[in-house]
Amino acid sequence: MEEVKEIITSFRKKRDWNKYDSEGNLAKSIIIEAAELLEHFQWNEDGDNIQEIKDELADVLIYALAMCYHLNEDPKKIIKEKLVDVARRYPEK
Repeated sequence: MEEVKEIITSFRKKRDWNKYDSEGNLAKSIIIEAAELLEHFQWNEDGDNIQEIKDELADVLIYALAMCYHLNEDPKKIIKEKLVDVARRYPEK
C-alpha cells in the first residue's frame, strides 16, 4: 500500500492537483467517476468495453485513496474495520 500511496500522492503533487483537495471535492470526484463507471452498464449488464471500465474503476480508486491520504487514514485499516462491522451484522451461514 505504501507504493500505491507514493504513486498517487507524487503524481498529484507534481501537477499541483492537491491544492484542490478537500473532503467535499474528493467526495464529489469519487461520485462523478463512479457515475462514469456506471454508464458502461446503462444499456448492457455485461459492460461494453473492459478497458474503459478498468479506466473508470481506477479513477474511482485513485480518488478514494487520495481522500484516505488527505484525511490521514490508512485505507487497509479502515477497510478491515468496516469488514469487522459488516461481519458482525451479517454473520457467515
